Amino acid sequence: MHEIQIRKIIKNAADSKISIGDAIKKLKFLPFEDLGFAKIDHHRALRKGFPEVVFCQNKTKEQAVAIIRRLALNNNDVLATRATEDMFNDVKKHIKNAQYNKISKTIIISKNKKPKKGKILVLSAGTSDINVAEEAAVAAEAMGSNVERLYDVGVAGLHRLLSNKEKLSDANVLVIVAGMDGVLPSVVSGLFGKPIIAVPTSVGYGASFRGIAPLLTMLNSCSPGVVVVNIDNGFGAGYFASLINR
Repeated sequence: MHEIQIRKIIKNAADSKISIGDAIKKLKFLPFEDLGFAKIDHHRALRKGFPEVVFCQNKTKEQAVAIIRRLALNNNDVLATRATEDMFNDVKKHIKNAQYNKISKTIIISKNKKPKKGKILVLSAGTSDINVAEEAAVAAEAMGSNVERLYDVGVAGLHRLLSNKEKLSDANVLVIVAGMDGVLPSVVSGLFGKPIIAVPTSVGYGASFRGIAPLLTMLNSCSPGVVVVNIDNGFGAGYFASLINR
């Protein structure tokens, strides 16, 4: 629950527009709501500026949908990651403005259409990395950032990257997603003075060890200005990029 909503509830109670009992009812789930199988942190938006994000992987459909519905009752924005289309279809029955991104497997609910701020550029080395890149892009957009995408610009054809110099120069922060050799963040960092969040993906043949090889490459970058999140963690990259972009 955002600070602005809490202020509105308190003011309405002070102005006798709602009763004290109604105000308490609206606030009673702070700081968290216990569903038995989950304890929903309704206080997080007040502390951090964005609500708790639902990681749907390994949750049952019923668990994921219940958490998403309760968050939507108390927040203007809700983001769920690693969600199945079956989960989304169930959410859609109850929340008509819910949207699903099939590539990133994210559910997005936004009640207020606020203007996006700044600029984040999300790059993918290859087309096979786009699902992780999209998760980063969707997360950053949900948090209020203006996001541009630049996909399939890996080092196997640097002319594809260099033909987009203006886009790279204009962004406040870059999220770079790459599997295989994972070298794209270092290349970009050597050419552009932008903060870079590197995301290794599990895409690649056996010697990439499901993302460990690109992870180590990115961690060993000799070009300063690169930080690295975990393998396939597009959400973490998009979230952190938005914090920088603010």
